[in-house]
Amino acid sequence: MSQFAINILFVGASFAIYIGIAIWAKAGSTKDFYVAGGGVHPITNGMAIGADWMSAASFISMAGLIAAGGYANSTFLMGWTGGYVLLALLLAPYLRKFGKFTVPEFIGDRFYSRTARMVAVVCLIVASLTYVIGQMAGAGVAFSRFLEVDATTGLIIAAVVVFFYSVLGGMKGITYTQVAQYIVLIIAYTIPAVFISLELTGNPLPPLGLFSEHSASGEPLLSKLNEVVSALGFDAYTAMVDNKLNMVLFTLSLMIGTAGLPHVIMRFFTVPKVADARWSAGWALVFIGLLYLTAPAVASMARLNLMTTIYPDMAGQVENYDAAAANPIAYENRPEWIRTWEETGLITFDDKNSDGDIQFYNDSTDFSDRGWSGNELTVNNDILVLANPEIANLPSWVIGLIAAGGLAAALSTAAGLLLAISSAISHDLIKGAINPGITERGELRAARISMSIAIVVATYLGANPPGFAAQVVALAFGIAAASLFPVLMMGIFSKRVNNKGAIAGMLSGLTFTLVYIFIYKGWFFIPGTNNLADTPENWVLGISPLSIGAVGAIVNFAVAYLVSKSSEEPPREIQELVESVRYPKGAGGAVSH
Repeated sequence: MSQFAINILFVGASFAIYIGIAIWAKAGSTKDFYVAGGGVHPITNGMAIGADWMSAASFISMAGLIAAGGYANSTFLMGWTGGYVLLALLLAPYLRKFGKFTVPEFIGDRFYSRTARMVAVVCLIVASLTYVIGQMAGAGVAFSRFLEVDATTGLIIAAVVVFFYSVLGGMKGITYTQVAQYIVLIIAYTIPAVFISLELTGNPLPPLGLFSEHSASGEPLLSKLNEVVSALGFDAYTAMVDNKLNMVLFTLSLMIGTAGLPHVIMRFFTVPKVADARWSAGWALVFIGLLYLTAPAVASMARLNLMTTIYPDMAGQVENYDAAAANPIAYENRPEWIRTWEETGLITFDDKNSDGDIQFYNDSTDFSDRGWSGNELTVNNDILVLANPEIANLPSWVIGLIAAGGLAAALSTAAGLLLAISSAISHDLIKGAINPGITERGELRAARISMSIAIVVATYLGANPPGFAAQVVALAFGIAAASLFPVLMMGIFSKRVNNKGAIAGMLSGLTFTLVYIFIYKGWFFIPGTNNLADTPENWVLGISPLSIGAVGAIVNFAVAYLVSKSSEEPPREIQELVESVRYPKGAGGAVSH
């Protein structure tokens, strides 16, 4: 059986399971559509949260980023895992106690303001739509390789599948579909990692293999990797970061952005009791940890495999390796996996000196005396995890499995984000502001229509994302960090912050962050600035657009506090409400509607 047929078999079987679950779990009420009826078991919910959490960015891009940047890009790993802990400890149980369907509904009720609720809707849509672009882009990358179609066609296929089980089942269908998607993606991620760890180190556990000896050279794996990349002009894989302020702010932005992302927060509204919300958080951390403990090993091993594939003589023991005397493979002898990925356009080769060999150096390496300068092979970071089984010559069924896993990761998070957008439009905007008297049937219809429109918009934007998957996602986390996280924290832990402060804080944090991002990403031009490129030399205090969300959150907190202090206190009943949410004495089941 051909590799294409195997891929079709694995992907088709997983899609059939998802669609079958959607038909079985069809939502019959708004409660089913928004919170899966409120009766999801904590273990089931934890697994669904894991799938919702481990997006295309986690499955496809994160290991690719760490592989390319080494220690410098470990911020993604630290920020996302740390942020989940913040969410589980500081927000989830309290929001479940409050007992509402959506994040904007909580903000509207806590700050006794329809305007605050509408501002929260805007913040939610901007953050979620930015995030979902990365998921659709990730699905396009996976489809373009494994189903041998172009990225646009892949996006359309992904959109059709998501449309079916999301629009039909709502949160109920998405929850049980995500359980299946988690099982698919975690098996797909860990099995190739085990094979590769065994091959490179003899250790079947990838997290331990990362710190084991490299079998071919007898050196510690990370030391061998440092040796290889340094010889080719790259920074050492474990090199420290020069701009520690930017690293800290980026990690913080990912952490608090994580805790403010509404599509994950909504998951804690689906369980029967507050205690179940806490158990869901614990189980989710276990399920998430399985992938996140494996990712650094996958990244390091993928980078070493890639380098030693191009330079086979570097695989064994090498002393004082001279990059100028390197002996790369000839282009005509390139392995089959490079040929396959070249067809997608995600690997390209430019023979700058016309010698027929693949020169793979740091772009800044100067070989002008040879008639060319820099690297001849361009490898898209997003393909490393997907290509790992082929690089390591693993069986065909493993390649088919990882195809299904990559698509499961992208589609599971996309569905959760689209539901968050749909709920904000139908429940918060239409029912909360435009038509409060809408019937439940009418609201359910509005939710399905708004989700359909969101899928179309996300598919269109996913065709041309502003960066590869994890970069786009990082921008979404920054937006959520600057707009939603501060107001949620103040809503739970401060009785003094009022509606004026909350609105001013959200608008200030969101505006500040978006303007900074738009300027340095080149999407917004300020007269007289003369080409503010997205480079560390131009960033204010060396703070990148991906890190600015943490500063935006500080702006949000400061503005909300100052405005609240200079205006009237919240009404007594609101202060008592905050007290009851923070100290849920004897609260087994929070009030829902």
